[in-house]
Amino acid sequence: MKSFHSFRRVALAAVALAGTAGLVSSCKDYLEVDPIALNTTEYTFSTVSGATAAVIGAYDPLSGDNGYGTRISLYYPLDSDELIGSAGAADGGRRSIARYIALPTNTEINNPWNQLYQGVERSNICIQQIPQMAAYTSGSASDQAALKRLHGEALTLRAQYIFELVRNWGDVPVQFTPAVSGQDFNLPNSDRNATLTRLIADLQLAIDLLPWRSQAGTPSERITKGAAKALRARLCLYRGGYSLQGNTMQRPADYLDYYRIARQECADLMTASARAEHTLNPSFLEVFKSMNELRSETANEIMFQVGMATATGASGSKVGYYNGPRLQNASGTYGSTQGAVTIAPPYFYAFDSTDTRRDVTITTYGIASTANVQTGVALTSATDGKWRRDWHIPPVTGSVNYLDYNWPIIRFSDVLLMFAETENELNGPTQAAQDALMEVRTRGFGGNRARALLTLTQGGFSLSSKAGLFNAIVNERYIEFGGEGIRKYDLLRWNLFATKLAEVKANIEKMALGLAPYDNVPLYQYYRTPTAASLAVQPVQWTRSFYKPSPTPNTAPTGTVRVNWRQGIDAAYVANTKPTNTDYALPGSTTAPIKSLGSGLAAEYVPGRGKELLPIPSATLSADPALQQNFGY
Repeated sequence: MKSFHSFRRVALAAVALAGTAGLVSSCKDYLEVDPIALNTTEYTFSTVSGATAAVIGAYDPLSGDNGYGTRISLYYPLDSDELIGSAGAADGGRRSIARYIALPTNTEINNPWNQLYQGVERSNICIQQIPQMAAYTSGSASDQAALKRLHGEALTLRAQYIFELVRNWGDVPVQFTPAVSGQDFNLPNSDRNATLTRLIADLQLAIDLLPWRSQAGTPSERITKGAAKALRARLCLYRGGYSLQGNTMQRPADYLDYYRIARQECADLMTASARAEHTLNPSFLEVFKSMNELRSETANEIMFQVGMATATGASGSKVGYYNGPRLQNASGTYGSTQGAVTIAPPYFYAFDSTDTRRDVTITTYGIASTANVQTGVALTSATDGKWRRDWHIPPVTGSVNYLDYNWPIIRFSDVLLMFAETENELNGPTQAAQDALMEVRTRGFGGNRARALLTLTQGGFSLSSKAGLFNAIVNERYIEFGGEGIRKYDLLRWNLFATKLAEVKANIEKMALGLAPYDNVPLYQYYRTPTAASLAVQPVQWTRSFYKPSPTPNTAPTGTVRVNWRQGIDAAYVANTKPTNTDYALPGSTTAPIKSLGSGLAAEYVPGRGKELLPIPSATLSADPALQQNFGY
């Protein structure tokens, strides 16, 4: 990993020729070239090393605060039925995005938009220039192979950048050639489906050009054939899925054509030879420990991840600082974190108690002192857990905000579940579809397939019908990919977003009232305070099951601390999941209604108002009169 990061820092100077800012705030900004650009385009693309530096530089806009280092990974996918973004009412920034009341003047929207288009522009330059190099067709065999690989990487990068724009903003302006002085920059909205169709074709070319991981000999921060095939399958599912058209969710008539492509790409990746390149890691925990410990993951389940370069806003990552367990340990071994992403309380109980994924995906502790001692937290304060500062090796002390954790774009478990979904849609609940689902689920139960299947059926899911298997897949993706920025977009492409948000809010109310299926959820939980601290963190010791009612009386036994569990889900908590100023009272309550602050889970989301997409930034609209704002803004 480190060699890739070091090379990328060196490469940035070489790609300053691509320093145009994409489709941004003005034509002047768009045409400005970074003054450190000493090399011309012709010079940069005269050698394989120059072209390599340019492509590595095209990776760079993936990272940093305005890339997958914070905004795109931790702001845009929230809120959903799994996780809640930074607590509080709309603030004009990240909370407005999470509450679904964002404004086109929001800098948290404008800056990532610009950076994604910078990635498109850098990729466009590489895609144009590399095939024109003499060595591309007449160089040595090694030079030709290297340049074709770079061409494939650039095509895949462009597809990823534009895909991210499409899934967040819909019909965005798209240009597939580098910007040139004097061109007409008044670009209209491009049809989402036409854009994705072009990207899917581009990815087929990229797949033909790229080597497999074993041939490339590079870490998963660089794109290889397997990653491009997996990403092509993902784009096909979005091309074949529902999307917002005006104020309604619609699905294209040709959607099955794209499910067939996605199924074939996944089937290719599931062959024995392809599994030698990427397969499911036997340990779900190991997949995420590898990222937290800044090392490789032996099964190569992580097919492509964004490499974070340095502890800076431009190329670093606040993953594990912004989210993860709340640490107030600045003068201790582990430093401090914000713990800004909390779970929707029913999400904890979507996991079976024996599913090993629960305690990786969700944390029920914080560190509140210099003593490196975990303390239990209330259910309403439980956070996501796949990236944790206290898992970082080596420990990062003090107030450093950038942990440089990589962000996974796609994992092999996604390939298996995409295969199950497309096979079921095309051919029904075949054994192949069921086996793909069960391979992922069985891993979560430590390899115990019988237990994995039993808990699935006990949860009310059936694999014997097309509808039943689809519902099981929807649930499995919920469990498998928690906190990875996938759930919201899955729900949108299935046209289940409004349904699942309403469902989780109804379940929160059931929890508050102690109704089934949450009638055995304890009001309080108790943890034992560790007696000693050391350099190694002392784990929290819960003394009772999360799945049994609280004892009576409910005072904390000697040596334990009581925390609110279900008790924390009170009338105010439920009320604040409603739009601002809504009067709300729990059913059967004799107290006066509570006026919502609109500070809870997806509080301002109302179906039919177009908030499934983000607004196009005001600065871009001012500069581009041909562009129209998204519905609802």
